[in-house]
Amino acid sequence: MLARPCRLTTILLCLISAVVALTGCGAPAGDAPPPAAADNCGRAVHLDAPPERAVGYFQHPVELMLALGLQDSIVATVYPDNPPLPRYAEAYQAIPQLSDKDASFEQILSTAPDFVYGGYGSAFDDTAGRSRQAFDDAGIATYLNPEYCATGPITMDHVYTEITTIADLFGVPQRADGLIREMRAAVEAGHAAVDGVEPARVFVYDSGEDTAFTAGRQGIGDQIIRLAGGTNVFSDVEDTFADVSWEQVVQRDPEVIVIYDYFGTPSIEDKKAFLRSRPELADVAAIRDDRFAVLTLQDAVLGVRAPYAVETLARQLHPDRFA
Repeated sequence: MLARPCRLTTILLCLISAVVALTGCGAPAGDAPPPAAADNCGRAVHLDAPPERAVGYFQHPVELMLALGLQDSIVATVYPDNPPLPRYAEAYQAIPQLSDKDASFEQILSTAPDFVYGGYGSAFDDTAGRSRQAFDDAGIATYLNPEYCATGPITMDHVYTEITTIADLFGVPQRADGLIREMRAAVEAGHAAVDGVEPARVFVYDSGEDTAFTAGRQGIGDQIIRLAGGTNVFSDVEDTFADVSWEQVVQRDPEVIVIYDYFGTPSIEDKKAFLRSRPELADVAAIRDDRFAVLTLQDAVLGVRAPYAVETLARQLHPDRFA
């Protein structure tokens, strides 16, 4: 019984080799973009040609590729967090979805990919058989969103660098500049609207009951809060996300609770009801004044939504500045 998965994997690898061989034929050598390389999370990524059969594992890699006009180079998506952005919805929904949760190594191989772009570290979960080395051994290049191997806080500059890197790897470097200019303008406009305000104390509630899963200082959510006229009450936590106690939340007395909304967790209203129901939070300013704000999870990760999330959040923290 143990031999069957091995045979299946072998067959899939043969199919991948056939697809790669076929796509390599017929293209004039003079038209081929130059090889591309990137240093990514401690691994060197070398591509002899732009990917033609990419898998976007998690949503933000897919939306970033779509923002660069790469929809014809994406063969599958895996594990979305939120509905797609309206501007990319038609293209996103036209791409086959392998799974609305995690996909197996064999499922990914079945698409004959030449590139797997992971959004969270769990895309390349060794215990699930999806390590980057396993893909390497199968002749498939991988790339991980650097928010999940960062040694310091992620900022908007990392978003712009990510766009440039992916554009280079796909042989379309000219597409990055206009997108980055638009994003910089969005960040500047959102931040300018709240310039000089007294920062609101913000607690991010992602999920959790016995403890609260919140945003630390390493993720881009921390900078979004600052640019939007707030201060993250857990900005001293050296992690992208972390569990904290409700006692810690009470001690830091946030004025606004920002709820991260995404598939697989309770609705926004259910999260609000849960927070209001906890007796220890009754005297916290945000609960007492019923001040909640909402971002999608995709707004708060290193991807194309983050620059626009500055104004989205600023409007909720300081509505008077947008009256």
